Amino acid sequence: MVENGGVSTLEEQLRADLTAAIKARDETRTASLRMAMAALSTERTAGKQARVLTDDDVVTVLGREVKKRREAAEAFAAAGRADAAERERAEEAVLVAYLPAALSDAELDTLVREAVEAAAAGGASGKGAMGAVMKALQPQVKGRADGAEVARRVREALGPA
Repeated sequence: MVENGGVSTLEEQLRADLTAAIKARDETRTASLRMAMAALSTERTAGKQARVLTDDDVVTVLGREVKKRREAAEAFAAAGRADAAERERAEEAVLVAYLPAALSDAELDTLVREAVEAAAAGGASGKGAMGAVMKALQPQVKGRADGAEVARRVREALGPA
């Protein structure tokens, strides 16, 4: 859903919220949104040719940035730098608000079970079905669940080889 000269509506919202945060002198929100806009700019110009980002692309980039903040917070906390860890968590919270609602454990388990059953109906079974199941799940969980957690649950559902 790209409009207005090739800018996604989610990106427009980020830009508007950044302007509001700057005017309100909200340092955490301003820093978080500036970082997100920089990541989007990098994504837009990555590769051989500049491209237009869709809302799905923006969600993907924001998901990566949230994961970076989460990992940085964990690293700072492990190093005893609680102030830096808290700042990273605050930035993560700002960005999470722009992502689709996360799947609950029950919803994720249901999606995994359905994908495993569909793969089994297609003739795939055991660990060899991992690729087929993940391929089927990706569009459904993108931006709504951590990929490593999805893969772990798929491995459990597939059982031993």
